[in-house]
Amino acid sequence: MKTLFLSVLIAMSTATISNAAFSAEEEEGVIQLYTQRELLALIAKNTHLQQVRKDDCQLVEDIKARAEIVKLPSYQFLYGDMLAYGVCVPEDAKYGVYMMEQSAHQGLVEAIEQLGRYYHIGKFFQKDMKRALRYLTEASSLGSLKAQLRLVEILGNEQGSPRDYENAYHWLYNSIIADDEERLKAEMLLEKLAKLMPERVIRKAQRPLIR
Repeated sequence: MKTLFLSVLIAMSTATISNAAFSAEEEEGVIQLYTQRELLALIAKNTHLQQVRKDDCQLVEDIKARAEIVKLPSYQFLYGDMLAYGVCVPEDAKYGVYMMEQSAHQGLVEAIEQLGRYYHIGKFFQKDMKRALRYLTEASSLGSLKAQLRLVEILGNEQGSPRDYENAYHWLYNSIIADDEERLKAEMLLEKLAKLMPERVIRKAQRPLIR
C-alpha cells in the first residue's frame, strides 16, 4: 500500500512539474502590454507603430480595450495611429483621427502636436491654418519641440498673427535641444522670425522660462 501511495505521489509531482514547465514556456512566448511610461517613450521617439508590428500584432485587442473602454490617452493615440495607417487593423482614417482627437482633448501633447501638423500639411483633413496654429500653439506651450519648430517656421513665413510672435519665439528660444542639427535649425528659424519683431519684443521674448 505504501509503495502504491509513493508511486501516486511521484506521478502527481512529475505532472505538476511538467505543467509548471509548460506554463513557463507559454509565459515566455507572451508579449507583455506596454506600461504607460514605455508607451509614452515609444510615442516620443515615433516608434510606437513599429513596436506594434514587431510584436506581431498580438496586442491589438488589449490596445483597443485601453483606448475605447479605459480611455487612456496614450492608448487612444496609439490605436488612432494604428487605424489611420492600417497597422495591424483595417485602415479607418476617420475613426483613427477621432481617437487622436479624444487623446488630444485629454491633454496628450503628442496628439495635440500631430493634429496641428495634419491640419498644416492637409493630412486626413483639408488644410486649415487657423486650426493648425491653434493646436500647434497649445502643444508648443506644453513643451513640444516639434510643435515649437513648426510654429516658429510658420510665423517666420509671415503666416499667422504677429501677436503670436513673442510667445512662439519665447518657447523655442528656451527649449533644451540636444541634437546639433535640430538646434541649428531652431537658431535659423528664430533668426528669421526675429527679423519681423521689434527689438524690445525680442528682448522680452528672450526672458527665461518661469519655473
